[in-house]
Amino acid sequence: MSKVNAILQGTLNWVDERFPLTSNWKAHLSEYYAPKNFNFWYFFGSLAMLVLVIQIVTGIFLTMHFKPDASLNASGVPVAFASVEYIMRDVPWGWLIRYMHSTGASAFFVVVYLHMFRGMLYGSYRKPRELIWIFGMVIFLCLMAEAFFGYLLPWGQMSFWGAQVIVNLFSAIPLIGPDLSIWLRGDYVVGDATLNRFFAFHVIAVPLVLLGLVAAHILALHEVGSNNPDGVEIKKKKDANGIPLDGIPFHPYYSVKDIVGVVVFLMVFSVIVFFMPEFGGYFLEYNNFFPADPLVTPPHIAPVWYFTPYYSILRAVTYPLFGIDAKFWGVVAMGASTLIIALLPWLDRSPVKSIRYRGPLYKGFLAAFIVSFFILGYLGMLGPTPMRTLVAQICSVIYFAFFLLMPIYSSLDKCQPEPDRVTSK
Repeated sequence: MSKVNAILQGTLNWVDERFPLTSNWKAHLSEYYAPKNFNFWYFFGSLAMLVLVIQIVTGIFLTMHFKPDASLNASGVPVAFASVEYIMRDVPWGWLIRYMHSTGASAFFVVVYLHMFRGMLYGSYRKPRELIWIFGMVIFLCLMAEAFFGYLLPWGQMSFWGAQVIVNLFSAIPLIGPDLSIWLRGDYVVGDATLNRFFAFHVIAVPLVLLGLVAAHILALHEVGSNNPDGVEIKKKKDANGIPLDGIPFHPYYSVKDIVGVVVFLMVFSVIVFFMPEFGGYFLEYNNFFPADPLVTPPHIAPVWYFTPYYSILRAVTYPLFGIDAKFWGVVAMGASTLIIALLPWLDRSPVKSIRYRGPLYKGFLAAFIVSFFILGYLGMLGPTPMRTLVAQICSVIYFAFFLLMPIYSSLDKCQPEPDRVTSK
């Protein structure tokens, strides 16, 4: 046994002389000290990594059989749509891979939204973690782009018309809008060039950027250390050996603890994949089970659920301004609703980070923001009516007020003092 150990140690030493394997293991796992009071909200970062792996692996297998071709086959069905049907019916376990990928797309946004919400609860965007938050927001934007490009690929009715609506929005931008929309489509209409272009972005371009951003996000996190539910910086109090008094090694403590979250997540994920992959039409829309037909418009065109809050904000803008069409200002509002989240580190003036010690003003504004976000998401799935538009306008004002008024109410809020050390609650 000692001889085997000697061989393994010799191999490890040989690798370490040529690649920083052991030093990276220590820096990011065994000797990376995380706060000892993490709660269940801290599962969602590792779960996002898990779903990213699921999406990449299932996506690789799907590309082996998918054909990004909008032309019609001998049966009069688009080749892209027929290839998805082939994967579902004829490829061994193809239905499972496809459903894991489609369910994984929604699961990705579920865990990312919860991960972002945790950051808002505990002030994880505050100094010295501004850059981590910025990387995270760019990751979020890349995920939205990745989901949008992938949405077109099945070449179903909702894929085709959803892409048609979203791409046409860019034509509202003054001067460059029409040319920009043509560039995105690759043609004057959504067609084969669009499908191939979106396939390239979905499979190669965006994932490469996404992987780089995830690596930067994790490196930045491990440079400054993780936040915690108390908002206390554990690096400020260390023992004689330089180890944080309120920290524990990420491995094995949290790497093992995360397995619990992974098991629970995979149980829920499996139930959805095997028993309700469409999830009532929210994860896979029923209109997408019909091949794209440019001559037949669905009664109601709406994006997938994770886009609907921003889609509602877009539709809530109904009046022109400065002589520019309302459609343009809707696009501006939709873009601003995502980009403004990145400004949180500079909008928040509270003396404390965690919601545990914040006053009623922040808690009230946060509660109103959450309610408005859910209402906007629900309205985005429905067709527009005057009453729904009015409600969307009110919720949009609440949504933006949470951010724009934050410098005022966060500085006026009556907060409790943060503890010197992390608590166990």
